[in-house]
Amino acid sequence: MSENYFPLPADLPVPIDDGAATHLTDAALPDLVLSSTDGSAINLGRLSGLWVIYVYPMTGRPGIHLPDGWDGIPGARGCTPQSCSFRDHFSELGVLGAGVFGLSSQTTEYQLEARNRLHLPFELLSDTALRLESVLGLPTFTVAAMRLFKRLTLIAENGRIRKVFYPVFPPDQNAEEVLLWLREHAAD
Repeated sequence: MSENYFPLPADLPVPIDDGAATHLTDAALPDLVLSSTDGSAINLGRLSGLWVIYVYPMTGRPGIHLPDGWDGIPGARGCTPQSCSFRDHFSELGVLGAGVFGLSSQTTEYQLEARNRLHLPFELLSDTALRLESVLGLPTFTVAAMRLFKRLTLIAENGRIRKVFYPVFPPDQNAEEVLLWLREHAAD
């Protein structure tokens, strides 16, 4: 399924690496419980095995406008195409032994609508209080009086972050980058 409800404009500004995620490699995932779209509570610090956790600002909805200036914020646009890319590569990630979570500060109810509409075969996690900003130091930005996570992707194994993709651009190719990294580092 390669339905893409929000194609990316060709002239999006490219985000720069501001160093806001360099401290994350080799860090432990925190003992932090987040709500999941399946109704469960996921403790990041207790995840065992291999996990891809892609963190994004916010998904859009058909018929609802994104905040003014959204396309001009480097790295903001592309949450839905990124999610669709992980959906489309989900089985390949599974063959490599990786589970997938998407994560944003949007409510679980909001994310459940996106998960269902986009036919995502994995759960989305909600951190409405942006606890990962304070506990793990995830980078954020502010737009329209909302503080949102900057887009990044973590590969974690048995509770420790092995790889950080930051900045992620273009977001619709992030899943392919993750697959390439996993294939190259499978025996590490």
